[in-house]
Order: sequence, then C-alpha cells, then structure tokens
Amino acid sequence: MKAPAASLLTVGFGTTVAMWSMGYLGRLPAVLWPSPVMLPLLLACVLGGGLVIGRHLGADLRAAAVAGVVTGALNLLVLGSFLGGNRPGVVVPSAALWVPGSILVTVMLMLAGAVAGARWLRARRPFENWSGAFVWVAVAATSLLLAAGGLVTSAEAGMAVHDWPTSFGYNMFLYPFSRMTGGIYYEHAHRLLGFLVGLTTLVMAILLARTEGRGWIRKLAWVALVAVVVQAVLGGLRVTDRNLLLAMVHGILAQLFFSTLVALGAFTSGLWKGDRPGSGRPGVRGDRVFSGIVVLLIVFQLVLGAAQRHFQQVLFLHILNGLFVGGVCVHLGFRTWGSNPDQPLLRRLGLALSGLIGIQLFLGFGAYLTTRGTDSGTLPATFDLVVSTLHQWTGAVLLALAVSIFCWNQRLLRTSDACAVESATATR
Repeated sequence: MKAPAASLLTVGFGTTVAMWSMGYLGRLPAVLWPSPVMLPLLLACVLGGGLVIGRHLGADLRAAAVAGVVTGALNLLVLGSFLGGNRPGVVVPSAALWVPGSILVTVMLMLAGAVAGARWLRARRPFENWSGAFVWVAVAATSLLLAAGGLVTSAEAGMAVHDWPTSFGYNMFLYPFSRMTGGIYYEHAHRLLGFLVGLTTLVMAILLARTEGRGWIRKLAWVALVAVVVQAVLGGLRVTDRNLLLAMVHGILAQLFFSTLVALGAFTSGLWKGDRPGSGRPGVRGDRVFSGIVVLLIVFQLVLGAAQRHFQQVLFLHILNGLFVGGVCVHLGFRTWGSNPDQPLLRRLGLALSGLIGIQLFLGFGAYLTTRGTDSGTLPATFDLVVSTLHQWTGAVLLALAVSIFCWNQRLLRTSDACAVESATATR
C-alpha cells in the first residue's frame, strides 16, 4: 500500500526539527559540543526518523527514501552556512559534492532505520492521523523558536545582525557559520529557525486543507499561516526600524501563535475526533468560563512580562499580577484535576498547570535575582541569560496549557442542560 504523503512529511519535518534542536543546543556559545559528540547525535536523529517509518509503515524503502530526501533538503537551509564563501554571493566549490552527498547520507540512514524499525519495533495497529501528528511537529518547532527568541532578548542580541532579510549582505542561508559568534549566533539562528517554522506552518495548512473535513479547522490553519507571516514581517521591521515596541509585539504574538498551534493539535487529535462522549456533571459551564478567564489573565501577564523585558518599567505590576495569576492557575489546575475523575487527559492537564506555575514563580524570582546579580557584576551573564529565557519560555507553555484546558473542557465535558436533553431523547 502506498504510504500517505502526510506520513512522509511528518517524519521528514519531524526528523529535521529534532536535528535542528540538537544542533542549536550543541552550538550555543555557552555549550559548544565538539564535533565527535555532535555528529553521532545528529545521525541518531535520522535513524530515529527511519525507525518511525519502519514501525508504522513497515520496510517501505520508497517511503523511507522520500522522507530522507525531505529531511536532507530541509537541512540544506543550515548546511548553506558551511558552504558560503568569504564574501556575499560566493559558494565554495565543494558545495557541488556536499549538497547531493548530505542528502544521500540522510536517505541511507533513514533506510537503515526503517528496516530496523520494521523488524524489531513494528506497531500492532496502523497509525492514520498523520496530519494531526504534523501539527505537533509544528508545535515542537515553534517551541524551539520561542526559546531561541527568548535568548535573543535575554542576550540583548536583537540588533546583532543589522540588516534584513540579508545578514551582513549575505543571503540568509549562506552566511558563514564561522562568523556566527556571540549575539550574531543568537540572532541569525533565530532567523533560520523562524524560516523553518514558517515553512512548517505552510505545509501544515496545506495538509489540513487537503485532509480535514471541518471547515473551521482549515480556516484556523490558514489564520496560523497568516500569523507566522506577520511575525516574520514584524521581526524584520524590528531590525530595520530599531523599534522596541515592534519587538514587544513580536514576542507577544509568538506566544499567541504557539497556543494556536497547540489548540490545533487538540482539535486534530484522534481523541477529539473520536466518538468518546463527554462527561456530564454540574458546574461544567462555570469551568468553561473560568478556564477562559484564566487564559485572558495569562495573556495579560505575558504582555506585562514582554513590557518589562523590553522597557524595564512595569516590574512591580508584573510581580503583583504574577502572584495573583499564579494563585488562579493553581486553583484551576486542582479544580480540573479533582472534578474530572473519568477524564484522565483533563486530570493530567490540571496537574501540569498546577505544577508548572510553581516552577514559573520560582523562575521569576530567580530571573529577578540573576538580573540584579549580573548588573552588579556578582554573577556571570550566563546565569541571567538562562534563567530569564526559561522564565519567558515557561510562560508560553503555561498559556498553552490553559488554552488546552479551555479547549478540552468544550469537548470532554457536557453541561447539565445537554445531559437532560440527551436523557429526554433517549427515553422517547
């Protein structure tokens, strides 16, 4: 049976996101893994993609080869950094070998992984929701981009590359890696990751347009695509206009975009599309309203956080509102966990929200201390860089969790009125 295109794109893009995540972390200025460590990890990501092919599609060599080509082609966006010459518009002669060679190696590793997966890890039941899985690939890519964007802000590297869409006159994909040091690495890597997220969102929108029967889902996917295009423009204008307000809006929209993708992941999941009935109990309408209010409160807190990071003028309000929002989130989390004994997903989301808000408050306190320590010279800048970025990234995850609870409250819970109607219908 011919493998669906969605499966090959999901594995190809998913493998790429895994490789870029590993590469980005390993080449951070404070990390700098040596090549003998980095290369096996990157190759293991490709083998992992092949294992997924073998597990779900069997020893389908054609499918594995196509997925390998997708991954290899996407990785050219990074490989170009090693093929650019010593001036803009120049490519090293060895590119004629590196480009096809890198794709060939990727295909061979994907094939090897597929054969191994089909032999030792074959799934008992076929997996069919590949379009839904691709949405979560987009979520993973955006999560990485949020972290990279947070590092740009924390390191004050937003203007490290002063032109856009070029990088110091180079084509963005050919800027030499040897020149990506310090703040330039943070900013330029952020640009490359942004392009990957944009491309992933485009493919996601096309996949959902072709496979999704619900019109509102297709429209939401196109809204996400428009949002990522707007994000790219805002990011470019932030550089060319040197406008901190644009930088603030850019950061806020990024977190809203992330939550939109998480919501799409819920809407396209097998559980959402399945025939599992919702639980009927008193207080459902109140839970739905309360979870929506919490979402709005977190968005307001993220706005205050963005304003503080860029303008350093609302610290007291950010802290005060953060304590209030933290208490509200804990209440929502434990209420979601305790009121839904027959809905394990809602229980897990509730516990995650309650636990993560504690970590977030701890990170906020840590960010305040490390910032003061860095400013006074008693702590290295790396401490502030890591803690402040984790604080910003965790805020985005908290918003996504609250949005998930709000969405699943609509799907997995039924109001008393709805239950009464169903009961009356059943007795007729």
